[in-house]
Amino acid sequence: MTLTGPRRAAASGATKSLVVLLHGYGADGNDLIGLAEPLAPILPDTTFISPNAPDRCGVNPMGYQWFPISWLDGSPESAMLAGFRRAAAMLDGWLTETMAREGVTEAETALVGFSQGAMMALHVGPRRATAPAGVVGFSGRLVDPGPDAAPVRSTPPVLLVHGDSDDVVPVSSLDEARSGLAALGITVRWHVSRGVGHGIAPDGLRIAAEFLHGALAR
Repeated sequence: MTLTGPRRAAASGATKSLVVLLHGYGADGNDLIGLAEPLAPILPDTTFISPNAPDRCGVNPMGYQWFPISWLDGSPESAMLAGFRRAAAMLDGWLTETMAREGVTEAETALVGFSQGAMMALHVGPRRATAPAGVVGFSGRLVDPGPDAAPVRSTPPVLLVHGDSDDVVPVSSLDEARSGLAALGITVRWHVSRGVGHGIAPDGLRIAAEFLHGALAR
């Protein structure tokens, strides 16, 4: 099974870099492809792709999930971990295929995820043999993949962005992810959006745009 979803070609007409947008639980690729609109003027040579997660969502069949969430859909925690690992492997393979198809390298590719999509980006990015240009995690957390998970193989720069009023994934998850990633030797930047809940605020998007511009212009 491959992943499919909306694509927005580089505004300049020539793809020199790629940003992969990973949506949250119960959404689909259309939920994040709209970020291409404000990012394209800053990244004119960047193509944006926002794949749908592999499975229909357990609590919203109109949307998709990267993995089940036991406290929302009643699935056992073992299913959540198995689903996470399966989705990570699928995303990893899809990234390799997509970069080859778009004609870009790891150094010309960045991952941007929101919520559950951020969890995927933060896990898969450092497990690529060659580090992607950067990873941005909005309102996410670092998932414990278990002791026999694939090892960390690279150290891409990471930006974590979170709202301090998030009642879905608490802002404390940012500090936990920052500490966990730093322990792996990963350089982490972070930003907390004041008065913002579980979403992407203009200030967070602006900082992400600056981060991506710097990462993809290297």
